[in-house]
Amino acid sequence: MKRTELIKKLEEGGFYFERHGGNHDIYVNGNRKETIPRHREIDERLAKAILRRNGLL
Repeated sequence: MKRTELIKKLEEGGFYFERHGGNHDIYVNGNRKETIPRHREIDERLAKAILRRNGLL
């Protein structure tokens, strides 16, 4: 999955960009934090796990 697609889905689910980490960006929704790797393509299993973990899949 493309990184921009994943970020778009997270933002639609109420997440917003908080800060840049070393190799990841941190997105926050209330008390929940999610780290997104800074790669153009994110492994499909990882992307689905991130969305599933946050109830967006």
